[in-house]
Amino acid sequence: MELYVAGQLPEALLVGVPDIDQQHEEIFNRISLLKAQCLESGFAAVEGFADVLELFAQHFATEQMLAEEAAIDFGEHASIHQDTLRILYKALSDALAGDQDVYSLLRYAEYWFERHIGEDDRLFASALSAANGRHTSQQRRPLSSSFSAHA
Repeated sequence: MELYVAGQLPEALLVGVPDIDQQHEEIFNRISLLKAQCLESGFAAVEGFADVLELFAQHFATEQMLAEEAAIDFGEHASIHQDTLRILYKALSDALAGDQDVYSLLRYAEYWFERHIGEDDRLFASALSAANGRHTSQQRRPLSSSFSAHA
C-alpha cells in the first residue's frame, strides 16, 4: 500500500475544521492515488474503491458526531451522506459484477466529493463554528433550509 502524502487537498476545499480537513485530504489523496494507478497501469483494484467508501463512511460518522456535540440539526446533511453511500455501494456492486469500471467510479466519487465539500461541508463548517462559539442553551436548532445545497 502507498504511503499517505499530505498536501493533496486543494486549498480552496479547506473548510477550517482540522478534523474534517484532515479526513477530506485523506479521501482526496486516496482517490487521486487510485486514479493515478488506473492511468499508469490501466487497472485499479475494486478493493481500492471499497476502501474509499469505508473512508467516506468513517468521515460521515465524524461529521455526525461533531454535529451532535454542537447540538446542530444534521438531518438533511446526514440524508445526503446516506443517499451517497447507497449510490456508491450500488456502483461498487456493479463494478464487482463487471458492469462498471473502477476509474469511472473514482471520477464520479471525486466530482461528488469536491462539490459536496464546496457546497455542503463549507456550510456545515460555518454552522459548526457558530454553534461552538455560542454560549447559550444547548437546545437543538435547525441550521436553515440552505444548510445542504444539493442532495
